[in-house]
Amino acid sequence: MYGAGDIVAVLVGVAVEGPYSYRVPDGMAVSRGSIVAVPLGPRLIQGVVWGPPKDMVAHNRLRDIAHIYQTQPLSEELLRLVEWVARYTLAAPGQVLRGVLRSPEALDAPKPVTAFRRTGHEPEKLTPARLRVLDTLMDDQAWPKAALVGASGVSFSVIEGLERAGALERLEMAPPPVVLPPDPDANPAQLSNGQRAALSNILSLDASEFSVALLDGVTGGGKTEVFFEAVADTLRAGRQALVLLPEIALTNTFIDRFTKRFGARPAEWHSDMTALQRSKVWRGVLDGTVRRWLGRAQRCFYRSGSWASWCSMRSMMAPISRPRALPTMRATWRSCGRSFRRLGSCCPRRRHRSSRATMPTRAAMRM
Repeated sequence: MYGAGDIVAVLVGVAVEGPYSYRVPDGMAVSRGSIVAVPLGPRLIQGVVWGPPKDMVAHNRLRDIAHIYQTQPLSEELLRLVEWVARYTLAAPGQVLRGVLRSPEALDAPKPVTAFRRTGHEPEKLTPARLRVLDTLMDDQAWPKAALVGASGVSFSVIEGLERAGALERLEMAPPPVVLPPDPDANPAQLSNGQRAALSNILSLDASEFSVALLDGVTGGGKTEVFFEAVADTLRAGRQALVLLPEIALTNTFIDRFTKRFGARPAEWHSDMTALQRSKVWRGVLDGTVRRWLGRAQRCFYRSGSWASWCSMRSMMAPISRPRALPTMRATWRSCGRSFRRLGSCCPRRRHRSSRATMPTRAAMRM
């Protein structure tokens, strides 16, 4: 932990070769991995505290850290992954870090949702519009503003008028979750003998040590169902699961199958999402409230602060980013006892050291 007056190295999210030195101002405390905003030239830019500086040159002329974001610090293995990717791809570390901080909106605390509830006081003037609002709130529950406007069919000015008349009270509610929690036992598949043997092979791996599982099966062999049961085992243990897809076009079909199996949609990360949607997913993954999410292979490696399980669905091997190499390396650095360090893949590289499970025959047709 670094306090007021300490000099720290901050890696900023631009294409720079190393961190810059900054001073911790009065009233602020940071640690390695803390996400901060620092002045760089005439603007503020996001960065991450990397530790102590390499030298103390011109320490009396350093600028102060401008702001620390109220989020969990990035984990140690994530910081090591940034350094490893930079070396592996010959990229500037700051450029790699930019991939971690791709959702700047998520760094600020989520805004509360404005809601309204009846107070029991009847206003002197009751118009048809006001009556529709009061009838909608007869359940004595707090309704979010947007939902109340939609259900009653009135403008927001009508609701404000009822608030001024004392008939409604304004409340601040926590924002809704990004996705509902999954149920690993919602709709388990009826596996064939070959699928059960493959799943047993995968689940027999020691979860306290790093391991890679390779599922080698023919088209239509039922590999996806086996992966789903491996994800279910991860969720039962209270861990997170990441699913990788090679193309965004597969997202909708896969989500439908995932939702049917687990009773809830997974969180998503792809280019069709808005900045607000990405920020909610980013923060949920970092604080652990999002337990399973999916996205395109090249886009999903840097966001999580506590990735615990890796399940790669037909992950394509990019010539530069090497998407499967990233989770493999990060999993080797994860502390024992908390990670379900298994990487399942349908299109492996021969040099992977993996436990091999084969499914040589096609599964029976499912209706």
